[in-house]
Amino acid sequence: MAGHSKWANIQHRKGRQDAARSKLFSKLAKEITVAAKMGDPDPDKNPRLRLAVKEAKSQSVPKDVIERAIKKAVGGDAENYDEIRYEGYGPNGVAVIVETMTDNKNRTASTVRSTFSKNGGNLGETGSVGFMFERKGEVVYPATAGDADDIMMAAIEAGAEDVESSEDGHIIYCADTDLNDVSNALETDLGESESTKLIWKPTTTTELGLEDMQKLMKLVDALEDDDDVQRVTTNFEASDEVMAQL
Repeated sequence: MAGHSKWANIQHRKGRQDAARSKLFSKLAKEITVAAKMGDPDPDKNPRLRLAVKEAKSQSVPKDVIERAIKKAVGGDAENYDEIRYEGYGPNGVAVIVETMTDNKNRTASTVRSTFSKNGGNLGETGSVGFMFERKGEVVYPATAGDADDIMMAAIEAGAEDVESSEDGHIIYCADTDLNDVSNALETDLGESESTKLIWKPTTTTELGLEDMQKLMKLVDALEDDDDVQRVTTNFEASDEVMAQL
């Protein structure tokens, strides 16, 4: 599991340039539009939209961008997006899940396939690596939210399943179907979270050395650079020594 939180740390360390930030904003806006189109445009009556708006706010997406994304869905001028998941292998057999939203399935499939092959990976069939992950809800709080015992108690009372606390902060996991209720209960107790979203949590990990880790980052960066790709998850494990050299 360390792989998941370490990946977030890599992203943070790398820093997001303006271009990458604007790409991130557009991906979050797309999720808001799709969520609003599929359900009620009021976040209080639409759990998926509420979580999408919350995640956008945690990434400092401006309020007018969020409101515009919801209006786009309500106005009926939003594109029709299909949500498609791709699964494959990266360097040294590390598992990779790619979540996409696309208005052109053929384009996306072709781009994802070529990105894997150009970066030393292999695109597999749906289900080829999915069994190595569980769908979970994830709520992240900063270390300042409380000590490990306080967070654990709040998480148990909120109906969460597990907590990982470190000097970087607290990651709280729950069943995917409980995310809305658990995050609401935690918010009442601990205040606003840093992040609240559905994730693929690895149940088994693959250890990578420095060279394979660099190759994996190149593959993930290339995948995330595609406008159709919403999120990339891997099950890598790496030592602190390897992470420090990246």
